[in-house]
Amino acid sequence: MAAHIATAMKPKNNNSNSNNNSNCCSNGYSSDVSNGSDNNSPSPPPSPPKPRLTPSLSQCRRRLRSKTKSFVRRENLGSGLNFRRNLRYLLLLPLLYISGLLMCVGPFSGFWGYASVPGSVYRSYENFQRLWDDIRFDNSSALQLSSVWKYKRRVKVQKPCPNSTARNHFSMYRTSIMESPGSSGYLIVDANGGLNQQRSAICNAVAVAGLLNAILVIPRFELNSVWRDPSQFGDIYDEEHFINNLKGYVNVVRELPEALMERYDQNISNIPNFRVQAWATVNYYLGVFLPILRDQGVIRIAPFANRLTMNVPSHIQLLRCITNYKALKFSPPISSLAEKLVSRMIERSSMTGGKYVSVHLRFEQDMVAFSCCVYDGGEAEKLKMDSFREQEWKGKFKRKDRVIVPALNRIEGKCPLTPVEVGLMLRGMGFDNNTSIYIASGKIYQAEKHLAPLLEMFPLLYTKESLATPDELAPFERYSSKLAALDYTVSLFSEVFVTTQGGNFPQFLMGHRRFLFNGHSKTIKPDKRKLVVLLQDMDISWKAFKDEMEVMLAESDRKGMMVPRVKKFNRKTSIYTYPLPECACLQSSNNSTFRLTEGANVLNSHHESTR
Repeated sequence: MAAHIATAMKPKNNNSNSNNNSNCCSNGYSSDVSNGSDNNSPSPPPSPPKPRLTPSLSQCRRRLRSKTKSFVRRENLGSGLNFRRNLRYLLLLPLLYISGLLMCVGPFSGFWGYASVPGSVYRSYENFQRLWDDIRFDNSSALQLSSVWKYKRRVKVQKPCPNSTARNHFSMYRTSIMESPGSSGYLIVDANGGLNQQRSAICNAVAVAGLLNAILVIPRFELNSVWRDPSQFGDIYDEEHFINNLKGYVNVVRELPEALMERYDQNISNIPNFRVQAWATVNYYLGVFLPILRDQGVIRIAPFANRLTMNVPSHIQLLRCITNYKALKFSPPISSLAEKLVSRMIERSSMTGGKYVSVHLRFEQDMVAFSCCVYDGGEAEKLKMDSFREQEWKGKFKRKDRVIVPALNRIEGKCPLTPVEVGLMLRGMGFDNNTSIYIASGKIYQAEKHLAPLLEMFPLLYTKESLATPDELAPFERYSSKLAALDYTVSLFSEVFVTTQGGNFPQFLMGHRRFLFNGHSKTIKPDKRKLVVLLQDMDISWKAFKDEMEVMLAESDRKGMMVPRVKKFNRKTSIYTYPLPECACLQSSNNSTFRLTEGANVLNSHHESTR
């Protein structure tokens, strides 16, 4: 099994200031408030006494203003001095912290003789070998997949549901922003990045089109230098389904009218590209972008990743929800094979009631190289990774301003988890060797070596390559976005999803699972800073490690149900990761809308059993 998967598997001086405090003005008048200091300069003779007169109201006001200004000046001066002193400490402390870390875990640690900082050295495989007998003969009861998630919270749904009145709202909205009937023009966007970054761009494009009352042309996909997938929208998503499900909200067309195409010599690339700043606001689009769109009739934006703020009106936010969870459906070839893979995972999970665990394992060679983390491959692995980084990123990691400290990366939880670390974590949480696990991943780095201990702990280990036949998978080979879509779908319907590294894939998947599973992401998101310390401890017992993993699982359970506090125009989190409460209104249509294909009974029944 290991061999099969392996072959198949990214300061100023303060003296002058203090002296100036004795006199607040330079015109010879003394301050109303004395500072108590002695003055050695001769004093003028006293003036003859004058009769006291009752001051007028205006004189009192002038005195009060004079005293107030004098007090404020002295306060500002004192605050300025304190700020300068504090600023020195604020600048000094980070430098001391970084230098200390460099001495402890950096290239000078050996010279100075410091012991390694806990968590800075990879010793996970050694710990696995030391604890393996305890793991094998652990007689404690296994964790049942049906009872992993205990934390529950009732999701509040906004009433009335915006979805029920959205079309009427958009009709009134278009009338209010338009000076004349009809659309503002055509909007063309180029979505860049991988599968889920492109998904984000599509959702944002629909939202911008709705905001501007523009006609959206089916988004184009840029060829990414990393993913190298030439697929276009229709290769990944069902175009007809996309257009039909947005009717009444946003008009979507496959191509520009012939008259406009003639104006630009039948080449969309000739249309002037409008550069939009990242996280552009609603006011920016309405104040800057809309007049240009009306004037030109068509505008192209490239690239279009993260070009709309998360803080938008509720009816525009709803467009993101409708697009992400209703309009975007994988194309028939992807949906068909994905349905088969889910069905086969359910069949192979008979010992756990058809439920399985999916793991997003980011331990491909490019990911290991990019992280600049050190594992147990020694000098040979270091040379190999250096060569790979130079080949792929052309000097990016050799810049003088770039400091690479692998041990510090590990301490801060930035290193991708290895397969053995994932296995130890899951066994520690209580999952036994009867648990079926689906690995969502590209080609694992040194797969035969790194997957072997994971297979020992979890023999029922599957990938898309082991579930599908070579003929079934052949049309998807060398198309990374299509392969990622298969992984996305199988992971979506798992009872437990494990994320091991950041990125768009787990963020979108957690949000989609929150949407499907009544607000719970059902996701294990390990505390990697804590985990690396535990896995380096060569004295930790299996029982002590299990206790820590049970706490980590309980924390994932609690955080899985977190719903951000969203006030009007004050969303600080991504709606793609935390779709509630705005998208809650669409959940009532789960049974009819979110099946992969019409009549996909096995998926629908699986979804019902996990609600």
